Amino acid sequence: MKEKEKINISNLNKCIKEYKNLAHYLNLLVAIAIISLSIYILNKLHVFAFMCDFLKVISPLFIGLLFAWLLSPIIDKLIEKKVPKVVACIIVYTILIGLIILILALVIPNFVSQIKDLIAAMPNILEELKELINNILGNSDSASIHNIKKNIFKTVGDISTSFSTTLPETLIGGTKSFISLLTTFILGLMISFYLSYDYHLITQKVYGIIPEKYHENTKDLIRRINSSLRSYVQGVLLVMLLVFISQAIGLSLAGLKAPLIFALFCAITDVIPYFGPWIGAVPAIIVGFTISPATGIFTIISIIIVQTLENNFYQPLIMGHTMKLHPVVIMIGLLIFGHFFGIIGMIVATPLVATIKIIFGFTNEKLHLIDNLLETIKNS
Repeated sequence: MKEKEKINISNLNKCIKEYKNLAHYLNLLVAIAIISLSIYILNKLHVFAFMCDFLKVISPLFIGLLFAWLLSPIIDKLIEKKVPKVVACIIVYTILIGLIILILALVIPNFVSQIKDLIAAMPNILEELKELINNILGNSDSASIHNIKKNIFKTVGDISTSFSTTLPETLIGGTKSFISLLTTFILGLMISFYLSYDYHLITQKVYGIIPEKYHENTKDLIRRINSSLRSYVQGVLLVMLLVFISQAIGLSLAGLKAPLIFALFCAITDVIPYFGPWIGAVPAIIVGFTISPATGIFTIISIIIVQTLENNFYQPLIMGHTMKLHPVVIMIGLLIFGHFFGIIGMIVATPLVATIKIIFGFTNEKLHLIDNLLETIKNS
């Protein structure tokens, strides 16, 4: 009798384990299917094009909401220490604006100087690139190799011609874009200050729209999303800063021209999981080898060292497991959002997929969707 009981318990444990695994993979498949189908339908209905135009118009409001959302815990802590709300907001935003001005004062002169140097060196870089390609491909008589070289040289020549003819327009357009971006950002900070002061009042107004019987569930869902996304965004910003500083030092020591520009590009693309570091590394490595083989090699070494630091220290210490997403889900999210929205889609893919997962998990917890589905499959 005891032996039978042991066998039954063992079988029961195995069944429970298999059930949990099946539920996990079903959860995964359903989440991927929902994401794919939703994006496909919205894209066919041209919703995304409208949303992009709409977001451009309300971008100051979006910036304001983002900063108010990120800074609200700090302001709340100051209020808990008996600091008046308006004084807490003034303190936090004064420190924020002071840090931004300090960073811009330190970085912008170097950026301007390095952009000038890069523009001046661009013709030589393109010529060196031609020579590098010629050395790599050699003097083979193969028709296919000859065609590849011809196409590459034509592309480089087109870039050189385009660069020299459109440079004045590009500089004027870049200046206008920078002024427009700066104006949008300043307006966004002003909106953010007023939103921060009335942050909890606004959230209460939003809850007032929702029927009272759903208040607790809505608050619980928003709390989960806030906790996950806020940790993710704060962690990403800190990792970006550390990658930028580390990469700027490394690329400067490697002898790369305009190291701050390439370091900034590496930091921005680093937001994209898995693919980002390689996307950011390619331009720096190419330019490095056009300067000299030693510069190219030292550039690669610098990038490898920074990525090692990020993977083994920055990410584990700062990010931890904030998103709690399976690598396969992240990869699929990157492919889907990258296909429809390019680089921007890949940047926002992880937090959006995490949000969808939280919403689906919350819905499943309340309505037992997976359990009902498994029961239906079992009974059919």
